[in-house]
Amino acid sequence: MPARDREQQFLEAEHLVELRSAELKKELRLGDLVLSQMLYITGLFWIGTAGKLGSAHIMYWIPAVLLFYVPSGIVVVHLNREMPLEGGLYQWAKLRFGDLAGFLVALNLWATIVLILASSVSLLTDNLGYAAGSSGAWIVESKAVTVLVGALMMGCLMLLALGGLAIAKWLHNAGGFVLLLLLAGMVWFALPRWLHGGAAAAPVAFTFPAVSLLNLNILGKMGFGAFCGFDGCAIFSGEVRDPRVARTIRRSVWLAAPLIALFYILGTACALAFTQPGDLDLVSPTTQALSRGAQAAGVAPIVAPFAAVLTICAVMANASIYNNAVIRLPMVAGWDHLLPAWLSRLHPRFKTPVGSILCIGLATFAFTILGNLGTGAQESFQLLNNSAIICWAITYLAMFAIPLVARGEKPPWNVRVAAVSGFSMSLLYVILSIFPIVDVRNPASFTAKASGVVIGVNALGAWYFWRTNKRRERK
Repeated sequence: MPARDREQQFLEAEHLVELRSAELKKELRLGDLVLSQMLYITGLFWIGTAGKLGSAHIMYWIPAVLLFYVPSGIVVVHLNREMPLEGGLYQWAKLRFGDLAGFLVALNLWATIVLILASSVSLLTDNLGYAAGSSGAWIVESKAVTVLVGALMMGCLMLLALGGLAIAKWLHNAGGFVLLLLLAGMVWFALPRWLHGGAAAAPVAFTFPAVSLLNLNILGKMGFGAFCGFDGCAIFSGEVRDPRVARTIRRSVWLAAPLIALFYILGTACALAFTQPGDLDLVSPTTQALSRGAQAAGVAPIVAPFAAVLTICAVMANASIYNNAVIRLPMVAGWDHLLPAWLSRLHPRFKTPVGSILCIGLATFAFTILGNLGTGAQESFQLLNNSAIICWAITYLAMFAIPLVARGEKPPWNVRVAAVSGFSMSLLYVILSIFPIVDVRNPASFTAKASGVVIGVNALGAWYFWRTNKRRERK
């Protein structure tokens, strides 16, 4: 097909998405997007992952920022300027690589967020244990409590999603503020230890640790795993109030970036003030740091439960923004007739996809139960989270490939360099993250489960797309 015809086809497809998006309510301002970016990207548990490196964590955060965080921001801003469309990365892949690539990207994003939501149940139960104090240790490993918490979480998220972003954005904004409050609390308790000695480990050390598979594994997690998500707010492009959507999202990316980097680097240093690297809680390191800091200050009975409650609020806000993002993926795929039409039907009052909300809620609850079969709490969290972010990394491989090889793309050199760097870091994560960084009962089984989830999702997606196309051709 001649280049002129391809570009005309691209513009027509883009216009069709814009027409569909016109039905959606415009609820998001720049401030909402900044706090949403912070909430969408920041994972409290990454502080524990980075803390495993000890004082040398700073020498991994810096390359993670330079090799992945900044490049991903550059590429997302570039693609969103070209295609500021509801559905974000799904639309970018579909318009540049075709329907199959777009569908598999959407499916992997769907699997990513559903698995992250399922892993959030472990975060909630872990913090319920902290809130209950010394008598709450049994809560963390109780399967009955995990199932109950999962059911309550998804029930609340489904009701909230039904009301749309007009309501949910306030929870998202509150979650972003809570993250900053948790960081301030950790610094408050850690500062005396830094000034007067007594820290469990030095906050930072500008020395390179030994190169090993474990350290490379953690670098991949600290790069891709901790900093992926700038594409998240692009999913809501059709719901931004400012008609200059691309400019608003671009500004939100660059305003949120330094806050997120500060949270990770300073938060890791604070966690090491109270806990040796080997004893860090990989699920709730911030609550662990605040609890130990409060114990040292003699205010644990008040601060520890309060910190756990704040963390629960942050986790629920984070789960809400992920849930609101994922329910829009079946909706936009339904616009393209790749999924049943009922997934795209909007509530007459709230303009939210009711069928998609129900589908995602049931799928998440099912993964919560499956992920906890025959595993401990920390292993279950690692399994669900690793599988989720491998799926996410696959979508980022597609995203970074667009400026490099997609037809119709003519990006400047800095975007191409950023895309190469981001692609390499994403690939590093995919290759190494199937291996656990915590002690598990059976490492080979862990690897097989994580790989099986990812391969199964994509094989099922390719089969479904092929079957759907065959049906459409027969009509």
